[in-house]
Amino acid sequence: MPSATLRRPAPPADARRAVAPRRRTPVLALSEARWAGAALVLFLIALPLQLMGAPMWLWGPLYAVVYVTGGWEPAWAGLTALREKTLDVDLLMVVAAIGAASIGQVMDGALLIVIFATSGALEALATARTQDAVRGLLDLAPATANRVSDDGSEETVATSELVVGETILIRPGERVGADGRVMEGASEVDQATITGEPLPVAKEAGDEVFAGTLNGTGALRVKVERDASDSVIARIVAMVEEASATKAPTQLFIEKVEQRYSLGMVVATLAVFLIPLGFGEDLTSSLLRAMTFMIVASPCAVVLATMPPLLSAIANAGRHGVLVKSAVVMERLGQVDAVALDKTGTLTEGTPRVTDIRPLTAGGQSEDSLLALAAAAEHSSEHPLARAIVAAARERRLAISDTQDFTSTPGIGVTTTVDGVAISVGTPARLLEENADTVSVRAAEAAAELEDGGRTAVLVLRDDVPVGVLGIADRLRPDAVATIASLTALTGAAPALLTGDNPRAAAHLAEEVGITDVRAGLLPQDKVTAVRDWEAAGRKVLVVGDGVNDAPALAAAHTGIAMGRAGSDLALETADAVIVRDELATIPTIVNLSRAARRLVAQNLVIAGVFISGLVIWDLAGHLPLPLGVLGHEGSTVIVGLNGLRLLRDAAWDRAATPKTGR
Repeated sequence: MPSATLRRPAPPADARRAVAPRRRTPVLALSEARWAGAALVLFLIALPLQLMGAPMWLWGPLYAVVYVTGGWEPAWAGLTALREKTLDVDLLMVVAAIGAASIGQVMDGALLIVIFATSGALEALATARTQDAVRGLLDLAPATANRVSDDGSEETVATSELVVGETILIRPGERVGADGRVMEGASEVDQATITGEPLPVAKEAGDEVFAGTLNGTGALRVKVERDASDSVIARIVAMVEEASATKAPTQLFIEKVEQRYSLGMVVATLAVFLIPLGFGEDLTSSLLRAMTFMIVASPCAVVLATMPPLLSAIANAGRHGVLVKSAVVMERLGQVDAVALDKTGTLTEGTPRVTDIRPLTAGGQSEDSLLALAAAAEHSSEHPLARAIVAAARERRLAISDTQDFTSTPGIGVTTTVDGVAISVGTPARLLEENADTVSVRAAEAAAELEDGGRTAVLVLRDDVPVGVLGIADRLRPDAVATIASLTALTGAAPALLTGDNPRAAAHLAEEVGITDVRAGLLPQDKVTAVRDWEAAGRKVLVVGDGVNDAPALAAAHTGIAMGRAGSDLALETADAVIVRDELATIPTIVNLSRAARRLVAQNLVIAGVFISGLVIWDLAGHLPLPLGVLGHEGSTVIVGLNGLRLLRDAAWDRAATPKTGR
C-alpha cells in the first residue's frame, strides 16, 4: 500500500502557497455595496421618525440622501445607456421614485431606491466572489519548477517558461509543475483536485501526472507534455468561465423585456400627460394624472410578486442547511428534469473507513489482533488508508504497539518491526508477486473478492507470511439511497453518476443506490461534455458535486449544487447552491420547495397584473384619486408580499420534504 514516511518533508513555498486560503474581495471593497448599505441605513433611520410623527425637516433630508446614495449609480448608468440609445429599467425606477416624491410619496420612492440598490450590490458581490474563486484555482499550480538539463543539472524556473519535451523533478511533498508523463521514479500523487479520486494514486514510469496535483513520498522525473496554458488545471479555469458565460442568453432575454417595458412606461406616461393638455386640461391636473399613472403602473407589485416567494424559500432553505445564492437560482431549481451526481464526497462521505477484516486461517489471528497489528505498522504513516486503519483500531479501543525500523516504499506499502516480528502492510499484488504458496493464493483470492466488491484491499504479512486482508472503502452517506429514489420520482428518471474514480468502484456504488447510468474515469472536461450533451438534448440538468474537478460541470449545468463541508473553494463559489450540512436528502426537498415558490410567483403575478391593469384603466378611463391609486398600488404590494411569505414557515419545508412526483 502506498504510504507516507514518518517525517514527510515540509512542502516548499510554492506548495504552501497553493494550499493557503485565498483572499476574497471584501464586501465593502465594492462601491455598489457601500452605496446600497448607506441607503439602507439612512432609510431605516428615516422611516421610524416619519411613522412616529416627527417633523418633516427631521426625516425629509434623510430620505433625500437615500435617493442620492442609492440612486446615483443606477441613474448614471442609465444616462450612459441613453447615450447608446438604450433605455435602462433602473433609470426608469429612479425616475418613478423621483416622480413619487414629487407628488408627496417620498417614502415609497425611497423604498424603491433601496430595493434596487441592494439588488445591484448582491449581484456585484456574487460576480466578485466567482472571479476570486477562478483566480484561486490558478494558484493550485506552483509558480516554479525544477528543470533538469541533459547533463543532470537542475535549475529553478517559472512554470510558464517550461517547454514541451523538457524534464522536471518533483520531490516529495511538492506540487507537480506541469502536465506530463513520468520518466523515472515511483510515488503516489493526490489527484483530488483534478479527478476527485478519494485516495492518492500510485505513479511510476509511463503514468500521466497533472499540474497542481500533490506528490507523495517518492521523487518523480516528469517529461512535460503540455504548455502551462493548455494544462488540465488551466482548461478547468477556461471551462468555468466559458460555462458561466453560456448563461448570458437568459440575461439578454430579461434585458429585452426590460427595454420594452421601460419604453412603454415612458411613452405611456408622456401620453397621459400630453394628450389631456392637448384637449385643454390644465397643467396641474395633467401632471397629477401622469404622476398617478406612473405610480400605479410602476412594477413594484410585479417585483414583489416574484421576490417574496423566492426569498422566503431561500430563507427557509437556509434554516435547514441549504444556501441558495439568489432568487434566480431558487427559481431555476424547480425547472430541473435530470440529475447528475459526483461519487466521492457527494454520494459518499469522502473518508476511507475499514469495512472488512478477514484473518487467514493459517495466520492464527483474530479480527482484533489482525487490526491491531496493521494499526501498529501504519501508525507512523500519514497515508489516508493508514489513517483509516488506525482510526478503526482506536474505535475498537485496541492497544497499538510501538514499532521500530519503519520504512515506506511508494506503490508497495510499509514495513516495520512490532515486538520483534517483521510486519508488512500494503498492496496485495505487489506483496504477493514473488509468492505462490497456498497461503498466498488464499490471500490473493480474499483480496480479489474485496476488490470486486468495490473495496480497496490491504494485505498484512507477518515474517513474510500473509495473515489477513483488510477491506477499506469510502462509506456511503446514510441518506443516499432515499435521495436517489426521491430524485427519480421528481424527474421521472434515475440520476446519473459522473466520477473520476475507477469503473469497478463506481459500478459497485451505483448498484447500491439504484443508479444505472454510470460514467467513470472522467476528467473535468469529460463531465462537462456529458452535461452539455444532456443540455443539447433539451434537458435541464442539476449537477451535485464537491471538488475542484466538479466546478466546470457545476458551472455548465442548468443548476449546480455543492456539498459544503468538504467542498473546494471553487466548487462552493461556482455552484448555485451549497448544502452546508452535507445532508443529501435536502436536494429533492429544495427542488420541491422551488416548485412551490414558482407556483406562488405565478399566483402573485396574476394578482399584481389584475391590480395594475385595474388601476391603470381607472386612471385612464375615469379619474383615479391619488390616495386611492396609492392605496390600490400599496395594497396589491402587501397582498402579494404576504402570499409569498407563506414559504417562510417550517410547514412549507415539511411539505416539500414529502416525496412527490411530477412537476
